[in-house]
Amino acid sequence: MEITAANVGKLREMTGVGMMDCKKALTEAGGDMDKAIDILRKKGVASAEKKATRDAKDGAIAQYIAPGGKLGVLVEINCETDFVAKNDGFRAFCDDIAKKYANNPNADVEADRVAAVSKIGENIKIARNARIEVSGNGLVAAYIHTGAKVGVLVEVGAGKAETVGTEEFKQLVKDITLQIAAGHPHAVSRDQVSPEVIAKEREIAAQSDRLKGKPAQALEKILAGVLDKFFQTYCLVDQGFVKRNSEVSVKEHVAQVGKQLGDEITIRRFVRFQVGESA
Repeated sequence: MEITAANVGKLREMTGVGMMDCKKALTEAGGDMDKAIDILRKKGVASAEKKATRDAKDGAIAQYIAPGGKLGVLVEINCETDFVAKNDGFRAFCDDIAKKYANNPNADVEADRVAAVSKIGENIKIARNARIEVSGNGLVAAYIHTGAKVGVLVEVGAGKAETVGTEEFKQLVKDITLQIAAGHPHAVSRDQVSPEVIAKEREIAAQSDRLKGKPAQALEKILAGVLDKFFQTYCLVDQGFVKRNSEVSVKEHVAQVGKQLGDEITIRRFVRFQVGESA
């Protein structure tokens, strides 16, 4: 096959690779289009392997919520620089990976990653992903904070199916995603906090200088107060509700909306990703 500008352009359209690389591949393949594609694929893999030795410490969080709000995915994908993390092409790649994990939690996305490395020119790592599927009545919602460095996925349940379709319920779920992004909780409620975490906080508090010499009875009351303050930061439902200027807790606000709708609303689980924290 003759190596013409049209053939080079066709190869570029098929592979998304630059014109010069396409021309070199066609020349090496003697004008054979299929062989040229194989050459470019091999070079892309080699390029990806070489770049894999470089640190990928930046990146973005992406999400995908399936139609109907019953399934959601959150993914963290790392790259080398903030410049690439803000790139529309990189963001589109992240969104596509999130969608593929939603369609298939065991999806093999290595070929997609290698292609992105070849196209973007930086090492790219798919750091982690989380998937939430609603059981019973409820919704899954996601929120990506400005800059895509923080992302949230949450499941909120209701007792009645009709509650889920109300605007009040949908707004509540949206507000909870914003709360999680801003408040950085680690558990939904106190019963989800491990005994080891509680014991550690108690030990740290008990050894503080201001508690030395306190009588045992007073010490226990003070420690209970310290732990209560800890839970107000650590547990989502105990946090002050940001949208109400922390005048009420998240638990109280959820109960108020539930009372308004004549239903019991429960925050079942959540995931919060921040770029780099998994490294």
